[in-house]
Amino acid sequence: MSRFYDSIEPNVINEDMLQKAVEEQGPQDDAGQLAKKEGINFKEVKALQLDFRNILKIDNLWEFVNLTKLQLDNNIIEKIEALDSLVNLVWLDLSFNNIEFIEGLDSLVKLQDLSLYNNRISRIENLDTLLELQVFSIGNNNINDLENMIYLRTFKNLRTLNLTGNPVCDNEVYSMFIAAYLPNLVYLDFRLVEENMVRISRGMANEIAALEMQLVDQLEVSWFMYCMPCIDLIKQSFPRFSEQGSSLTFCCTMAQCRDLENHHHEKLLEIAINTLEKIVKSEYDEEMPDEVRMLFVDKDTIVNAVNASHDIHLLKIDNREDEIITKANNRVYNLIEKVHKDEIHRNRNRVLELHHYIDHIRSELDNLDILEQ
Repeated sequence: MSRFYDSIEPNVINEDMLQKAVEEQGPQDDAGQLAKKEGINFKEVKALQLDFRNILKIDNLWEFVNLTKLQLDNNIIEKIEALDSLVNLVWLDLSFNNIEFIEGLDSLVKLQDLSLYNNRISRIENLDTLLELQVFSIGNNNINDLENMIYLRTFKNLRTLNLTGNPVCDNEVYSMFIAAYLPNLVYLDFRLVEENMVRISRGMANEIAALEMQLVDQLEVSWFMYCMPCIDLIKQSFPRFSEQGSSLTFCCTMAQCRDLENHHHEKLLEIAINTLEKIVKSEYDEEMPDEVRMLFVDKDTIVNAVNASHDIHLLKIDNREDEIITKANNRVYNLIEKVHKDEIHRNRNRVLELHHYIDHIRSELDNLDILEQ
């Protein structure tokens, strides 16, 4: 997949290499010869080709500020670096190198075409600023996480994607997954994304979403059944704090919610495994959409799916508990703040009244002295 350099001498991009490359790739007519004699201004170069030069380290490109096309393929580069000044770059080819991590591309905000084909990359990441990206080739790498593909939803202009040759492509739902999450994609692995693939994958996603909503609704009903008796009790006991009491009640019932979710998870897992066993034995007679049946591939797949759902529900419970605790703390803080402000206001009024009283007494004493004299 990557190129090794045991038998070759690595190079670093230096001034001599750049000068030679620009001269070779520039015009060979009289104007070109004249430019060579007078000296070439790197700031005027629009395209630069540095392939097949055994380059190990990218460097000394800071003068090429107007470069729009850079070709660094078929070298032995290990790290993407020293590209920060190339802010006008539109096309970048780093294919057939030894790169392990996607990095060092943050400033290339105008980039539209990026090739990282045939490297050692295992994760798509650190491309957040490349919002103009239209063509992305990252085939023949080590990417195996299907969920990592969701990251590509960030790039609304992405039309062409090449992932062929990665382990992730062996996943039987790979094509449908990509079509579902990247509906604007036109070409995937050098082929048109078929409309029926988009339709099937979206239908499968909608089916899963509908099942998830049913589970959420059941959980919400269960929470309601547990929480309402406690809320009624607080309203009867403390009518003045019925609204605030509801938050306290929810906090008190979070443990019951987790127990309920754990019980729900155990039952769901049991049903899923039993269903899988029936499908394997061809004993499952009920109708099931093909998209849903695809989820019952093996025990590990269905267990992972149910566990993922369980983790999501527990996370929702945790988030709800944090939200309630935060609101309760805010109410306590606001109450204390109000009491504190009221006390300061009362204290100042009281002090002012005392000053007025003292002034009045002094005035009375002064008048008394005058009368005695």
